Amino acid sequence: MQTDNDEFILSCPAPRGRHTQIQMAHGGGGTLMRQLIETVFLPAFDNPALNQRHDAAVLDAGGTRLAFTTDSYVVQPLFFPGGDIGSLAVHGTVNDLAMAGARPLYLSAGFILEEGLEMDVLQRIAQSMQEAAKRANVQFVTGDTKVVNRGKGDGMFINTAGIGVVELGVEIGPLQIQVGDAIVINGDLGRHGIAIMATREGLEFETTIESDSAPIADLVMDMLTEGIEIHCMRDLTRGGLASAANEIADTAGKCIHLEESAIPVREDVRGACEILGFDPLYVANEGRGSALCVSFAGTPSAVRRASSAAWPLNRRRR
Repeated sequence: MQTDNDEFILSCPAPRGRHTQIQMAHGGGGTLMRQLIETVFLPAFDNPALNQRHDAAVLDAGGTRLAFTTDSYVVQPLFFPGGDIGSLAVHGTVNDLAMAGARPLYLSAGFILEEGLEMDVLQRIAQSMQEAAKRANVQFVTGDTKVVNRGKGDGMFINTAGIGVVELGVEIGPLQIQVGDAIVINGDLGRHGIAIMATREGLEFETTIESDSAPIADLVMDMLTEGIEIHCMRDLTRGGLASAANEIADTAGKCIHLEESAIPVREDVRGACEILGFDPLYVANEGRGSALCVSFAGTPSAVRRASSAAWPLNRRRR
């Protein structure tokens, strides 16, 4: 801006690093999503439950502790190696409840359908959701359906919400983590995101990379039953392990140190990431969770039983 005395004053219409319009990255689970939550949603809906900033809010309902969560699914293609948008919606919601230490019970389903969607596709998705719910020991008890104009809905969008029960004495969340905690991951990383991208782009590799989409609530319940003291859990969905670690560290005011050599990534997934230019630590997963546990002293067999594969990663103070 130029003034009358020919001096120039720099002005910025928006704070540095902030966007005046929504970008695709705002939904990616990384830095921009955190900024969106912190600058728009938290100030607008401020309350103690929301400020837990966990995968599910834990609420007191007349002496019963309930976990409540919701999520939306907009994946393309609707069917992919290892799953589909329906089973993904069930697994994602069940896993969010489990990350709060809750036993999942009930789900809702909201369908936004695009005009022209084949009825056979909808029936396949609904059946897949029911089968996934049965495996996860949950029930669909309510729902809603809307239809949008042709070309406006990408075939189908699904929103699911879930309710579960948190047993007394279980306190799991970012603010519970302590210096010296170990991180345990229940499997190899990056398969879901690469399976989706490879199918979407028509890429072929020597082996078929399938999504890891699966419910992990039983695994979590086993760990809690075995008496493993878990401070925080997070499912490694959008943004992968690195984004989840950053979010937890930011909330807790601590620094999480990851040893990359100890993190399990399949060779075919690593190779696909190199070709596509992705870091596997930032690629989405749907059947993977990380748990920050205080100690495994005296319980190694419990950890082996509860997790098909567990890799402890070091953690240190900022």
